[in-house]
Amino acid sequence: MVRSVGIVGLGLIGGSLARRLVQREVEVVAWNHTERPYAAAREDGITCVDSLEDLAIARPEVLFLCNPLKAMPEMLQRLAPMLDREATTLSDVGSVKGMVRQQVEAAGLGDCYVGAHPMAGTEFSGFAASDPAIYDDALWAVTVDENTDYQRFLKVATLITGVIGNRVIVLDDTTHDRAAAMISHAPHVVSTAFINELSESQDRNIAAALAAGSWRDMTRVALTDPARTRAMIEEDADNVEALLRDLAARLTLFADDLHAHDDAALTQFFEAGQPFRDYKAHERELQNSEESSVINRPGDSQGSNDFNEPGGQNDAERKVVAIPETDWQRTFLDSARRGEHVVRFIQPWQVEVETRSKV
Repeated sequence: MVRSVGIVGLGLIGGSLARRLVQREVEVVAWNHTERPYAAAREDGITCVDSLEDLAIARPEVLFLCNPLKAMPEMLQRLAPMLDREATTLSDVGSVKGMVRQQVEAAGLGDCYVGAHPMAGTEFSGFAASDPAIYDDALWAVTVDENTDYQRFLKVATLITGVIGNRVIVLDDTTHDRAAAMISHAPHVVSTAFINELSESQDRNIAAALAAGSWRDMTRVALTDPARTRAMIEEDADNVEALLRDLAARLTLFADDLHAHDDAALTQFFEAGQPFRDYKAHERELQNSEESSVINRPGDSQGSNDFNEPGGQNDAERKVVAIPETDWQRTFLDSARRGEHVVRFIQPWQVEVETRSKV
């Protein structure tokens, strides 16, 4: 079990991760580009050091780069000569993985790197906004390639599933970045386009007065720091561009069908996404079932959040998957494509999975 973790960057994601790890009795050593969050971080039990080099010298078992992606090349160049690669496995929390891996390899650190991306966060930023609870039941994408050392992968993956108490799917960088464009990066563009449309309308005050739940849900992510959003999108530019062009073509076709009053085409448009509606309805049923079981469980009003215990709070289908030593990356990817999430490692080459995202 990993007992020491390094954190570069005490913003929302890094600060929340550091605080969650401390809660689970992991020694956390952190460095931030300014000392502004240090007083509050130290009160939470996080050891803060004066320099990035000091963090490397501390030899944490896993070191997470939680800095902005634009700062990644500089961080890697400074870490490269100081990092004890035998002692430390390098990871990160970036929302784009292919570019980060290229930068890691350019710095000569590819042999000790395992990528990661926690699907957690809010529209706020900074250590003051950090909250260990944003990792409650979170899913992480762990990214590997054909050269990834399995023991290093295991160290990162078991830290996530065991100590942090989260789930993982294991992907290659290309698959991750393509999917991230669809579920995160492109929606930020669409959300921003909506608020731009409202802001430029002569009826913007009337529209703002009428805005309710659908507008709030469609535009929440547009409240994120626009500089941070732009950087994230530009770092996955090729995937986002391709997806937006496909989406624009789909919307244009719908507008044409709407203009033509094409009943069959309009029906097809609204029915095409039914598998996703069914998936979300099933997800709500599971959630309601879990909440009911917690309420009705004698002598345990809190229930269990431990997804590493068989038969925990989630009623999703569980099974054991054997991981071969050859082409293990493909086995994990196939599992993820079946909608399975790894919830624990039974043995180094055997995992328990839950079917959680089957559309």
